[in-house]
Formats: sequence, C-alpha cells, structure tokens
Amino acid sequence: MTAYVALLRGVNLVGKSTLKMSDLKAIADELKLEKARTYIASGNLLFLSDRKEEPLRCALQAALQAHMAKSVGVMLRTATEMGGVLKDNPFTDKPANQVQAFFMNEPPPTNLLETVRNQADDERIAIGAREVFVAYGEKGIGRSRLKIPAADAGTARNMNTVAKLAELAREMS
Repeated sequence: MTAYVALLRGVNLVGKSTLKMSDLKAIADELKLEKARTYIASGNLLFLSDRKEEPLRCALQAALQAHMAKSVGVMLRTATEMGGVLKDNPFTDKPANQVQAFFMNEPPPTNLLETVRNQADDERIAIGAREVFVAYGEKGIGRSRLKIPAADAGTARNMNTVAKLAELAREMS
C-alpha cells in the first residue's frame, strides 16, 4: 500500500466551489481509498491505495466532478514525494508561511522563468520536480501581483502545510 496526498485545486468552505471535507472523505470512501482523512478545510486528502497515481487521480477527478458539477483539479503525491518537496524547498531562509509550493501534474516547462509576469524585486522563484517554489516578499501572497502561467492548473500550499502533510503521510506509510 502506498500513502498518498491528494491536493485539490480551487475548493473552499464558502462560495461557488464549496466542498465540505466530510463530502471529500465520503468520496474517498466510495472509491475504496483506505484510511482516508482530510487535513484542514482546503482540499487536502490523505489515504492509502495499491493503485497507481494516474488512475487514482482520474478517479478522484471524475468523482469530484460528479459531486460538484464542475471540474476540480487533483494533484497527487506519495508520502515520499511530499517529504521530497519539503526537503527540496530552496527558501528555508524565509518563514514557512511565506513560501508556497505550487503543485502540478507535470514537470514545469524549462522556460517557466521566462513566462513569469509581475515579479516583485523581493519575490524569488525556483523550479522543482513537479512543483514551483515561490518565496513571497514583503507584500506576501495576498497582495502579490506575481503571475506564473504554467502553474495556473496547479494548486499551492505553504510550507507549513506541506510539512504537516508530509508528516501525516509518512505516519500512514
């Protein structure tokens, strides 16, 4: 059995994209994902499965689309991969809540840095395996105007959340 973390894109507690975490857990149970549990109400699901990543991702996306009547992006990482994202964070000199990992299903394009727009002088970007790391400057993520087109289909988590998800996934495996 492999411990997985599913990171959902664009689901909230309120608004147009509302998904209760109890509903996400129920979807996981319907898909027969073992020991499924959510972590904070921002679309994080941990579970065990012996299935491969791509079929799992597609099954989760299809179930979420059926439940929400809209497409929901799903990024999957194994416990080992989540630990690797934490280890590979190049911005450990910044507070963990100021560094975001943008998770994607494919490796970032080699020209990613050339496509970035509105980068402030104090914002730093680094490319990972299937992630893009961003250390936000003084304005923080909330007021940043930074645009990373290649990461638009992905989803971001700050490094505090990445650390907790990596720990929980490691404990499951």
